[in-house]
Amino acid sequence: MPRPTPLPLFCILLILYQLGCGDMSAVEEIRPDAARIAASETSLSVAAGDWPWWRGPGGNNVSQSDSLPVQWSRATNVRWSTDIPGRGHSSPSVWGDRVLLTTADEDQQKQILLAYDRQSGDNLWQTVIHEGDFTVKHGKNSHASATPACDGQHVVVAFINGDALYVTATDLKGNIVWQREAGPFKAVHGYGSSPVIYQSLVIVNGDNADNSFLAALDVRTGEIVWRVARERTGEYGNYATPSLGNFAGETQLVLHGNSKVISYDPASGEELWSCDGPSEVAACTSACSGNLVFASGGYPEKEMLAIRPDGHGDVTGSHVAWKTSKNITYVPSPVYDDGLLYVVNDQGIATCYEADSGSVVWQERLGGNFSASPVLAAEKIYVSDERGTTYVLRAGRQFEILAENKLEDVGFASPVIIGNQILLRAGHRLYSIAE
Repeated sequence: MPRPTPLPLFCILLILYQLGCGDMSAVEEIRPDAARIAASETSLSVAAGDWPWWRGPGGNNVSQSDSLPVQWSRATNVRWSTDIPGRGHSSPSVWGDRVLLTTADEDQQKQILLAYDRQSGDNLWQTVIHEGDFTVKHGKNSHASATPACDGQHVVVAFINGDALYVTATDLKGNIVWQREAGPFKAVHGYGSSPVIYQSLVIVNGDNADNSFLAALDVRTGEIVWRVARERTGEYGNYATPSLGNFAGETQLVLHGNSKVISYDPASGEELWSCDGPSEVAACTSACSGNLVFASGGYPEKEMLAIRPDGHGDVTGSHVAWKTSKNITYVPSPVYDDGLLYVVNDQGIATCYEADSGSVVWQERLGGNFSASPVLAAEKIYVSDERGTTYVLRAGRQFEILAENKLEDVGFASPVIIGNQILLRAGHRLYSIAE
């Protein structure tokens, strides 16, 4: 009896892939030409009183406000509060007199963009972005965790829906201008990354459990200007929001997770440098000083890296200034100011580091669990725990708790601080806090 002819290796791999034992597919990459890059080179002016996207106008969670309340309650220093339908963990964005927020009605399976009047809290409009096709998510996540971004003409939101990541732009009255699939998306714990606006591009992180990617769309038309594939290293995806910084004379877009920190040219998607670490899964946004990028990851590895961002290619062995594996933050993002790096981790341990050396200046336990990120304003740090208590700490080299302010039981969204006003999403309400 003749021996069977062995199957070619390609056929074996194809069978394994079809059985779910391998991953041979990859998202289609889109590379921009010079004309498309030039077309995206527009300036964007942000007024001093606006907070147009995640982590504010500077992308660093530092507010220029200097006259803010330290203590409040439901009866004291609340200018207004308003009901938020559904559930979501996105933070507010502010442009002019509009406060912009996403939420999700899990019973009716609607993902919604909301606008409120900044002075009164009145609901101006609400727009259903998607209906049906909700995906799986982690119990701590929501179906509306990405913070909206606004360029003064468009409000841009990112949702996973069905088996794809969608980016949608409305005008300032809530009318949908365009909606585009940025790429396929296989969800494990849902979605948590917020859109980033750079000149006339909106950039979204498409890291997921199958074909990870990073994509930039024209904010005016929704056209995909560039899209690059990203290597997936595990089974859980990645939830970090990219950050923008100016280093070594060039603007860089830094994204960590999938076991690497990678810097991209935001105009083209070209990789500038990469560094191994800090973890397979990241859920926070990196912080930066003038000469360092601080990237922290929490699963399964627990590590924070400080990287000099002036290198090229693989800088793992040459540009790591310092690193630590103690009291690492996973979800809350670190914040840098005036030579100090502030970290409040998921377990409520607050740490102040010398940014250049990594030396610990102080470290104290606040208590509770934290998912929201700290915001720095008026030489104070505002940070909310998951029980709805907002701590006010003194910024600087001496640790001091100035106040503990309780509103509601759920606090996953980060505070937004503009003018003399603190906007705080707590539970099913949005609060405007001011003296």
